Amino acid sequence: MHFDDSEHFDVIVIGGGASGLMAAATAAARGRRVLVLEKNPECGRKLSISGGGRCNITNAEFDVQLFADNYGDAKKFLLSAFSQFGVQETFDYFNSRGLQFVIEARKRAFPITHSAPDVTQLLIEECKKISVIFKTSSPVTKIDRFEGEILSVSTRNITYTAESYILATGGMSHPETGSTGDGFPWLSKLGHTVVTPTPSLVPLAVRERWVTDLQGITLKDVKISFTVDSRKAFNKKGSILFTHFGVSGPTVLHSAKGVADILPEGEVVAHIDLFPTLDDGTLSRKLIELFDAHKNTMVKNVFAGMLLTGIVNRSLAVANIAPDAQVNGVTKEQRTRLVKALKDLSFPIAGLLGMDKAIIADGGIPLSEVSMQTMQSKVVKNLFLTGDLFHIVRPSGGYSLQLCWTTGFLAGNAA
Repeated sequence: MHFDDSEHFDVIVIGGGASGLMAAATAAARGRRVLVLEKNPECGRKLSISGGGRCNITNAEFDVQLFADNYGDAKKFLLSAFSQFGVQETFDYFNSRGLQFVIEARKRAFPITHSAPDVTQLLIEECKKISVIFKTSSPVTKIDRFEGEILSVSTRNITYTAESYILATGGMSHPETGSTGDGFPWLSKLGHTVVTPTPSLVPLAVRERWVTDLQGITLKDVKISFTVDSRKAFNKKGSILFTHFGVSGPTVLHSAKGVADILPEGEVVAHIDLFPTLDDGTLSRKLIELFDAHKNTMVKNVFAGMLLTGIVNRSLAVANIAPDAQVNGVTKEQRTRLVKALKDLSFPIAGLLGMDKAIIADGGIPLSEVSMQTMQSKVVKNLFLTGDLFHIVRPSGGYSLQLCWTTGFLAGNAA
């Protein structure tokens, strides 16, 4: 088959998301002739909605060792990558191109414009400035391989060849953006191991009506514990958001992987401690003091300013106390039950929300099958891999996008 110059490139990047755009810009800056093949009508669709549309671009932890601690077992693989292009290099890259950052809670870094599309646009403009060629609405339909190398990739009507290929098709979270795990079947056919993806940062589904009736309410500084068949499993402290489908918020998202691990073992129940800094005895004494100061008040009004109405009503229901009962009519037994309710509002977990609600999905290629200095495949010698294609569990807070910037840069630098 004959290929003219317009169909042959030094580097072909499959996927125009965060890591693909970084890879393309980096390769082109080295003088390589680069083509980006993107199946969507525009590049960066998932990047442009990331961080609730604000783009949590990285996490401002500049100590490479401490930063890598957030990737669990993957740390030993990723240290060399982050040492080459880490948080400081990400700051330098975007800042030097006119995009400054603002640092928020938990060291999360956002563009100062609080606009994710600004990040996408900067990368696209950077690529165009150094002559990267884009072919959008061009899903790859075929990858041809011969003796350990990729020979060509085909879209619906054109076949392209290159010296090197960078696969940047992403994982399976937010499939509405086109992130549907397209790369995994190809990688499997090319000889790579593919760990089946599961949503690792995802809300939890709850069927209890009282939970979903609280949608929109956020509880701060609480403890949520999980049991499986009444056995203690694990707990976390932080914020919880009630939603129309169950519970979400940072603390719940970071519990999802643990919940997924224990769901096959039996009934999983969540327990919320509204006063985690107080033991039962201390809380009971404080409740007595509170009731003594409001003897002729309705019970539901005693907690005004302390707890949200929906939470108060649920706690009173568990304690079998009528909301409009007078405080001086509450028995010692009811008060004991109320203390227990405030320390343990519980509800069964129906399951995890699917990939469509996932912030991050794990699964993908084991890091042992890739050179962490260059992102070059150890299975296909002219193939480089980036971003969400790797099997890495990580928290929210900028860690996924930093993975994209790091792996994209290293792949673009080596391809």
